Amino acid sequence: MHNIENENNSLEKLLIRIKETNSRKQDFIAPTKELQFRTTVTETPIPNESEIIMEAHNGEPTRFLKVNDLCFDQIAQKNGLDVRTARRLQSDYPMEYDSLTNAIWLRENSKRMIRSYDDVHYNGFGANPSGTARAFLSDKFKTFDNSDLLESALPQLMESEASWKIVNCAITQKKMYIRLKSELLTGTGANVNDLMAHGVGLSNSETGAGSISAFGITWTLACTNGQQNQNIIRKSHITSARDGDTWNILTNETKEADNHSLKLQLRDIVSSYASRDSFDETLEKMKLASEDIINVETTEAVENLGKVLTLSKKETSNVLDGLLKTIGQAGYENDKPVNRATFVNAVTRVGNTAKADDVDFWQKLGGSVLNMKKTDWNRVAMAS
Repeated sequence: MHNIENENNSLEKLLIRIKETNSRKQDFIAPTKELQFRTTVTETPIPNESEIIMEAHNGEPTRFLKVNDLCFDQIAQKNGLDVRTARRLQSDYPMEYDSLTNAIWLRENSKRMIRSYDDVHYNGFGANPSGTARAFLSDKFKTFDNSDLLESALPQLMESEASWKIVNCAITQKKMYIRLKSELLTGTGANVNDLMAHGVGLSNSETGAGSISAFGITWTLACTNGQQNQNIIRKSHITSARDGDTWNILTNETKEADNHSLKLQLRDIVSSYASRDSFDETLEKMKLASEDIINVETTEAVENLGKVLTLSKKETSNVLDGLLKTIGQAGYENDKPVNRATFVNAVTRVGNTAKADDVDFWQKLGGSVLNMKKTDWNRVAMAS
């Protein structure tokens, strides 16, 4: 069995965190008409804080659940409000915003799943069950948690002949991410010094912020950039589109059987990544991309790329910064003209310093540049 841990013990830290949070998880199903939304005004510059109050019911005590940022956004979206508008109302008109939310919950009553972490909260009257509401979801939300994903994937990764090694992993309010590279499946990319490695990524959201995903990554080892290739499998958490409205009436035994089936699928998918076929295909694409030369000033090409990929001004600026760092790194062949392969590395380079929830965006963008249609690339690289 192969050791996939890195020198920073990233996997061990991830597993410790998952074990600790698993012990505090609590899920509640409740009609919105039985919930209250309340905002506490705080001293500037601390932003106001909102909570969900679940009134005592059927012998269960009243619960106070502090709403985190993701849960707040989900509540706003469910109520048909733009998130930025909701945050301004929470900040500037908290009483009015609470009244609006509670009115919607009462008149448009629907069952919701509230995913939370429990703790002990003292409100001046005594200890009450409380915690943090981390998601506000449909009661049909299918729970497939981070520990389920790791249980499916880790044994296959450790037994794989590809000799996987953790590059990075993270857990945010939205998702868990794990990215690995092979120590054996390597090859030369666009340039002589452009050593690349095959990789695999896994992501999951316990809070409805995305589907369960397994995807291929191609790493440029000189600067640990990574572009996601098109070998992706996704499983949606929301089951209503696939199974109608039946998920919430299934027994726990049936739900466990369904999750077990998903674990087996993920096991087989992860095993398939030990093949170097798709990796060799990407290497060939990178070599061909090195022949697509930029025929305009690099700054103009970056601006053109931003237009073709509909990037924001900030994102386009980040690409330019990534390009400058890419061509300035040790081992870059300065006598070689800037080309599409350079731009792939420039885009994915941005992901090295991006927030955890944004890394996938930049890695996928690198894949988009690599697989860009010739007509689109000409709009980037050719003078108009």
